[in-house]
Amino acid sequence: MAAGRMPEGRSGCRIRSRLQERRVAFADLQSFVAELERRGQLRRVAAPVDPILELSAIADRAMKAPCPEGPAGAPATDPVHGGRGGLALLFENVKGSRFPVLINAFGSYARIRLALGCQSLEDLAARVEKIIKPEVPTSLLEKMKKIPDLVKLASFPPRIVRHGICQEVVHTDDASLLDLPIIQCWPRDGQLAPDTAADRVLPPGAELPADPPRGTGRYITLGGVYTKHPESGERNVGMYRVQVFGPRLAAMHWHMHHDGARHHRAYARRGERMPVAVVLGGESVLPYAATCPLPPGVSELLFAGFLNDGPIELVPCRTIPMEVPANAEFVIEGWVDPVETLIEGPFGDHTGFYSLADRYPAFHVTAITHRARPVYPATIVGRPPMEDYYLGKATERIFLPLLRMIVPDIIDYHLPQFGAFHNCAFVKIRKEYPYHARRVMHAIWGAGQMSFTKFIIVVDEDVNVHDEQDVLFHVGANVDPRRDTVIVDGPLDILDHAAPFEGAGSKIGIDATRKVPGEGVIRRWPEELRMSEPILDQLRRRWREYGLPEEWSP
Repeated sequence: MAAGRMPEGRSGCRIRSRLQERRVAFADLQSFVAELERRGQLRRVAAPVDPILELSAIADRAMKAPCPEGPAGAPATDPVHGGRGGLALLFENVKGSRFPVLINAFGSYARIRLALGCQSLEDLAARVEKIIKPEVPTSLLEKMKKIPDLVKLASFPPRIVRHGICQEVVHTDDASLLDLPIIQCWPRDGQLAPDTAADRVLPPGAELPADPPRGTGRYITLGGVYTKHPESGERNVGMYRVQVFGPRLAAMHWHMHHDGARHHRAYARRGERMPVAVVLGGESVLPYAATCPLPPGVSELLFAGFLNDGPIELVPCRTIPMEVPANAEFVIEGWVDPVETLIEGPFGDHTGFYSLADRYPAFHVTAITHRARPVYPATIVGRPPMEDYYLGKATERIFLPLLRMIVPDIIDYHLPQFGAFHNCAFVKIRKEYPYHARRVMHAIWGAGQMSFTKFIIVVDEDVNVHDEQDVLFHVGANVDPRRDTVIVDGPLDILDHAAPFEGAGSKIGIDATRKVPGEGVIRRWPEELRMSEPILDQLRRRWREYGLPEEWSP
């Protein structure tokens, strides 16, 4: 086998035989890659490629290219942009490392469905709804039928095992981040400007060291960061970027509202360093589970077990008190200091702009373990559409039932590509009373991470929220700017550079529904143009007689 060429996943044959029966998730990253290649969803790149910018520039072009299915790959919920995503890329000859790099593995609707083991994201949403809103059995027979479901639910939590393929090779004293093909995504990543203000990146009263460590522009971008609360033992898995500073030093970037940061604050109050593991690869559902906006108290590993239709097996780390997925490709073990920080950033972010440099905790590496012949997974973020766009759209669909539990008035919603997820939401309701749309806006601004939404546009039930032109048509038709908008102050995404304060600013709601008495000064509302149903029925019956293209048929 050629140097750097990815070996067949150990469970590849088993997975493929199961795929013939039904769609399932994958037991490890290499089994997933093998199936992507079999389906024509992956391209190998044998030419030498530099992990500094060259690899990411290639991946950026791939992510914005048509996917193998073309327009036919676009779901009804994303008809304009859903036919893109290009191919997954496996770089077999990465300069400076003996490990191949996988990128864009989740970067299309077909690939994200394959990774999550579902025929459609709506099917998976139905499974979520069944869990969070189960039907109450009313008879003994119905109760008996529920027993298998309860047994399956009990199987979802993670399971500790003694050994895992993630520890086939163990580096402790000789562990070095520089041995990994860690990429630099954008030209100014990690490049501090000469005028970076010390008072902006230092805590009050602190002094800038005479020779502070300077980070590289290289970032771990698709690692699940595993932490535990020091008192409750609560686990968290977050997808946080990690900037490389040296062979055994990195900066751990997590925002103040993230659970990883909350765990770190708990350790800092105790004056203790925090064990942290960065996990790359594993079951194909893990990267998605790490990005999910789960309700408080719901573990990412539990949700991953649900997606996986079985528990995620964990193995104890070698140098820290932490358990990690046994089927991972790489595991980076270490400690985050309770006090020491590094100047992390800038970083080319999913907003399409560089996020600014700031102080984040120092991560000291104690071990790197990996499979005998591992694949290093990576991603890049930037102006959408990128690979993370499809992870975000999966969340939009899968978590619609949960959002409906919080705001039952919502029929459907859409997070348009231009909004980069936190900037804009289109929301469809069945309007029943005056100011109903405003009630929904305020409910959304109180619903978890949806609270960061800067622009909310609410439309009536007959508007297609997944058609941006249909939504904007009704904004133009139904909105009086003074009467139908509301501006509030509240929390915003930390990365919103337009906000007057970090993580705080104003948000606007636009009521694009038809107005009813009680909603201010309104005139008689006109009826929207629609062809009559009898005529449309006649057209459907006679369409072939007209000799016109079938796709024009009503």
